[in-house]
Amino acid sequence: MNQLSPATPGTLRERFFQDMTVRGFTDKTRHDYIRTVAGFAVFLERSPSTASAEDIRRFQIHQSEHGMNAPAMNSAVAALRFFFNHTADRPDLARKLIRLRYPRKLPNVLSPDEAARLIAATTCLKHRAALCVAYGAGLRVAEVASLKVGDIDSERMLIRVERGKGGRGRHALLSPDLLALLRAWWQQGKREGVMLPAGWLFPGQDPAKPSTTRQLSRVVEAAAETAGLTKRVSPHTLRHSFATHLLEDGVDIRVIQVLLGHAKLDNTALYTRVATKVVRTVTSPLDKITPQIGIPIWERTSPGS
Repeated sequence: MNQLSPATPGTLRERFFQDMTVRGFTDKTRHDYIRTVAGFAVFLERSPSTASAEDIRRFQIHQSEHGMNAPAMNSAVAALRFFFNHTADRPDLARKLIRLRYPRKLPNVLSPDEAARLIAATTCLKHRAALCVAYGAGLRVAEVASLKVGDIDSERMLIRVERGKGGRGRHALLSPDLLALLRAWWQQGKREGVMLPAGWLFPGQDPAKPSTTRQLSRVVEAAAETAGLTKRVSPHTLRHSFATHLLEDGVDIRVIQVLLGHAKLDNTALYTRVATKVVRTVTSPLDKITPQIGIPIWERTSPGS
C-alpha cells in the first residue's frame, strides 16, 4: 500500500506537503517530490519513515538496474534527502543517499538570428511577448507562466520573479523594448477582456488561471517548425541563448549568475563552453611568437589554401 497516499490531516503525506509549502516550493516540485517518496514507499511496501540504510542502498541499486539515468536519480536523491531531513527527522538516512557525477551536456543555443526568426514566427501578441520574456530576461518557462501584471516594475526597469527555482525570488532584466512589447500586449489583453486586475501576465484559456508550461512549450515547438529551425528547441533554449549571448557581449559572468538566479557559479560557467564568440576573440599565444619562429604570413592568414 502507498504509505503517502492518504490526504487526511496528520498523515505523513500532509506533513511532507506542509514542509515543502512553508519553504516556498513550486507546485511542480511538490508534485515531483511526493511522487518520488511515494515510489520509495511502494518499493519498501511500508512507510518510508521506517527505512534503514540498507533500504536506501537497495533502492538506489534498484533504480540503476531499471535504467534510470543519473539526472533522474539525483532528482530522487534531492526529494528523499528533503523528506528524511525535514519530515521524517532522519538525517542519518539523508547522508546515505548518493549523488551521481556525470558529464553535463552542452545546451542547445540559438544564434541571435535564429532567436529572432523563432520569435517572429509566433502567431499572436501574447505568445510573442511570452517568448520575448524568456529570451530577453532569461526566465525559466515556469517563471514566465507564473508572472503577474504587478511583477513588471517599469519605474526601476525590473521584472520581479517571485516563484524562482528553489523558492528563491530575484529581479530580472527589463529592457525598454521588452517593456514596450509587454505594454502593447497588456493593452490588447484589456480590450479582449482577458487581462484581469492584478491578474496573470499571460493568462490561459481561463483568464483566472495562468498559461501552463506545456502550453508555452507547444508555442515554442510550433514557432520553431514555422521558422524552419532544425535544432531541437524548447522554452529553456531561449534562457540558454540569453545567457550565452550576454557572455559573448562581454557581460561579467557573475552578473549573468544573478540574472539567471543560479545559486552556484558553476552552473553559470557552463555557458563559457558554448560562447563561441568569446573563443574567437582570444588571441592565441602562438600568434605572438610567429615572427620569432618564421611562419610565413600567407600560411598564417590562409589556412584553407
